[in-house]
Amino acid sequence: MKARRLLAVLLLCVACSGGSQTPNGPSNVSPTFATLVFSRTQGFRHDSIPAGIEAIRQQGNARGFSVDATEDAGAFSDDALARYKAVVFLSTTGDVLNAAQQAAFERFIRRGGGFVGVHSAADTEYDWPFYGALVGAHFSGHPDIQNATILIEEPGHPSTASLPRTWMRRDEWYNFQRNPRGNVTVLATIDERTYSGGTMAPDHPIMWSHTYESGRAWYTAGGHTTESFSEPLFVEHLGRAILWAAGAI
Repeated sequence: MKARRLLAVLLLCVACSGGSQTPNGPSNVSPTFATLVFSRTQGFRHDSIPAGIEAIRQQGNARGFSVDATEDAGAFSDDALARYKAVVFLSTTGDVLNAAQQAAFERFIRRGGGFVGVHSAADTEYDWPFYGALVGAHFSGHPDIQNATILIEEPGHPSTASLPRTWMRRDEWYNFQRNPRGNVTVLATIDERTYSGGTMAPDHPIMWSHTYESGRAWYTAGGHTTESFSEPLFVEHLGRAILWAAGAI
């Protein structure tokens, strides 16, 4: 009788422990591809970079991609880039790659690699025409951090599918040197009537994607604030953007 009771207790413990390893959803999904997160800065440096790296790691853990994070431009060689499906420029600024590294990254894109640009990725490499076309538009300035309304134009895109059609967020809202529409698929615009300091009305793209030189490129102007990377909607749309850029969805 004691043996039976002991066996029953042991079985109950096993059953209870089996569902307790991942209380917040999947955390050990086997990675199907690797992503490089690059956050080198040669100008302004965002305090949000560590939070951004951690949020992308969490998305990779949940969605099945591994993440390497670096500020070493030496990672941009043919051999090193060959292991990645997508490269994220996370709030980079200034001239971050030399000519040989730029050439390796161009070859990566032309082989079908993916690019995800976050926030000041648009404040990077102004004198590199390939990069300017890849990111879609360069930064020109911004007002103070404030709330504004984002209007989703392409709700069918994987990166926007989970977002509300009208999305209010607090962030640092970039103006751009030119409107990228016509060269990219605009996924979302910002309504300049809902904040102060916009210079691109009535058409102010804030998130877009396109295919460039056989690669997939995606950009969001969001992500200045550390708080951005604790917003479930923002983090989810970034994770899904990485999947899209890598050709995984």
